[in-house]
Amino acid sequence: MAAGLGVRSLSKAAIAFRLWRSLAIALPLAPASLAAQDTTYVIRPAAVFDGQQHHEGWVVLVRGDRIAAAGPERDVSVAGAVRIDLPGATLLPGFIEGHSHLLLHPYNETSWNDQVLRESYAERVARAVAHARAALHAGFTTVRDLGTEGAGYADVGLREAIDKGAIAGPRIITSGRAIVATGSYGPKGFAPAVTVPQGAEEADGESLPRVVRDQIGHGADWVKVYADYRWGPAGEARPTFTQAELATIVEVTTSSGRRVVAHASTPEGMRRSILAGVATIEHGDGGTSEIFRLMAERRVALCPTLAAGWSIARYGGWRPGVDPEPARLAAKRASLRAALDAGTPICFGGDVGVYTHGENALEAELLVQYGMTPLAVVRAMTAGNADIFGLADRGRIRAGLLADLVAVRGDPTRDIRTLREVVFVMKGGTRVR
Repeated sequence: MAAGLGVRSLSKAAIAFRLWRSLAIALPLAPASLAAQDTTYVIRPAAVFDGQQHHEGWVVLVRGDRIAAAGPERDVSVAGAVRIDLPGATLLPGFIEGHSHLLLHPYNETSWNDQVLRESYAERVARAVAHARAALHAGFTTVRDLGTEGAGYADVGLREAIDKGAIAGPRIITSGRAIVATGSYGPKGFAPAVTVPQGAEEADGESLPRVVRDQIGHGADWVKVYADYRWGPAGEARPTFTQAELATIVEVTTSSGRRVVAHASTPEGMRRSILAGVATIEHGDGGTSEIFRLMAERRVALCPTLAAGWSIARYGGWRPGVDPEPARLAAKRASLRAALDAGTPICFGGDVGVYTHGENALEAELLVQYGMTPLAVVRAMTAGNADIFGLADRGRIRAGLLADLVAVRGDPTRDIRTLREVVFVMKGGTRVR
């Protein structure tokens, strides 16, 4: 409030204008919320995938923001419901993206360093608004966003703006700034006297509890830690935190009712993270059969992020289907095979932001190419991720759960490419596509 201007000094006209302006801003949001509260829909696709199984001849009844019923049409009372026909389509639970960076865009457009150092917060948030909309329209009604990469807690602001109905987007699981060991992350390559903004928050030893609590206090739903990074003598990946430090991060986080996700690609970084008690490991490129068996025993999920490495190889000139597969991608294929053979839980997440938001289905296609069945992949991106992330209110089509739904042309449990053929999206009982 400006100096000397109190509420009492406002004229009646000014007060009336402010009230009118508040209503004008609020009213456009009302129809969507009222639709979710008051309208009952019966959705009639060719088939329903309920998060586990494919059912032909099923319908889904939606009342308010929840699923009221699902099953054979003869068993579902649809009197008075608005009918939505989706011939030739499969209706599925809204997809759950497990590794997103809404504050990043593809590296062949702008390098990571330049996004962190040269793009303003305003530009990055403006881009993120478009990214969120693209993800939602692709059928991803929930995303776990794993670090703003130098954009502070902008992910928390996006989550709140979406939840308030100010912008369109998925439900966001935030991790804020993320945590890195001092000196291990980037941007790098500057004179020692120059202080360079980092892509995550540095912390070590005794400072870790305070930083974890501070990030949670700023709105982080999960805490992300970089358990290793490319800071070895020759630029190779090496562990960054000790196992004791990782255990401290997990202890403080879990005591708040939250979970820890670890970036780790080396066997030792992965081993320390598993023993410390993290919930998921991202990338896992260097995982061995022994490490993956340990993950399986402790029910730590692997988020392979195949699409990120595949896209970076393309940016470097590799032509899929024309050139030989790069050694790094061949090694990644072998590591995923080892994880599958060990029974490691697979989290669906592609590191989208390295590649184009809205193209999230690329990860699903690559998982199939690398050895998973289409059915296993579709389960992973719905019920599987819901279970891994502790989201009991979504990921399945079942009475009482959130009406977050997507329909695609064809049957993705047989042909994974149909995930790109989105014909319908509903979030919280409101149709958004």
